[in-house]
Amino acid sequence: MTTANSSTNISYCSANATICDGTSCVLPDDNFNKTLNVILSTVLTVLLALVMFSMGCNVDIKKFWGHIKRPWGIFVGFLCQFGIMPLTGFVLSVIFNIHPVQAVAVLIMGCCPGGTSSNILAYWVDGDMDLSVSMTTCSTLLALGMMPLCLFVYTKTWTETDSIVIPYDSIGISLVALVIPVSFGIYINHKWPKKAKIILKIGSITGLALIVIIAVVGGILYKGSWTISPQLWIVGTIFPAAGYSLGFLLARIAGQPWHRCRTVALETGMQNTQLCTTIVQLSFTPEQLALMFTFPLIYSIFQLAFAVIFVGAYYGHKRCCGATKTDLTEKDENESIPETYAQMNGGFTSNEKSTKT
Repeated sequence: MTTANSSTNISYCSANATICDGTSCVLPDDNFNKTLNVILSTVLTVLLALVMFSMGCNVDIKKFWGHIKRPWGIFVGFLCQFGIMPLTGFVLSVIFNIHPVQAVAVLIMGCCPGGTSSNILAYWVDGDMDLSVSMTTCSTLLALGMMPLCLFVYTKTWTETDSIVIPYDSIGISLVALVIPVSFGIYINHKWPKKAKIILKIGSITGLALIVIIAVVGGILYKGSWTISPQLWIVGTIFPAAGYSLGFLLARIAGQPWHRCRTVALETGMQNTQLCTTIVQLSFTPEQLALMFTFPLIYSIFQLAFAVIFVGAYYGHKRCCGATKTDLTEKDENESIPETYAQMNGGFTSNEKSTKT
């Protein structure tokens, strides 16, 4: 950077310039930002591994295998997760003409699986907890192949014009690395289920802490990224709402009972934003991150806002209409009927009832 003296019409460089010819200069690289970038990448990777490990601790192998043998619910979830969401993200990116790099962030978000948040919300709305956990697990495993495939299909509009190069190798390595803690979590739940429940609670708290760390450190590291275009705000608002609505609609069209429609809707709209942020952080350059880093945070805000509305509407409906037996009559004949569907999985239930029996 050069500084001009108006009285003498002489230009001179800053004292810390490394190259200076009197009219232009080059400042040294900001080592603080480089160090902070490395720290952020490391912290994101470690904390997300813990979150994914805790997610695996919520998987009961027997119940999971039961849904695999009757995969219609999981198949509907698969269509929502890797059919509706990436297509919706692509359509919104084209309609609102957002920057190609930002469009890639939108598509990565659309391809991300659900997380423990969707499992907790499914519990709150008396959803099918087994289906919720099974969908989360399957979408996490299938993302290994489906995320690169969806990115390859939907980003051709921008990659063919050399607007952006997709780092498939970095994305693939990130996804493969995150399957390992999920597998360990499943094993822990199988061998030591009581310890798995404790890990699950720790993972849920870690997930919230991860969002805060991303917002604070990312805001310092990518200051320019907070100058957000109105189009990106609009996409971040519509995207989760479309996910919830289209997921519920497709599940109902497929003949799923109401409690499973609620489950599929939450699994579709509630994405693993921590995973999206980590993939973006580890796969793209600082210049690209300045444009795309804030979208996962925008999506987090609005997916939580719409989830609160979703849960509030459900409880309002229950209070106004009372308990109905509609869901009970639509359940599979060979399934037992618990007091509420949330009790189908013990990961989020309290210990009060168990002590009374």
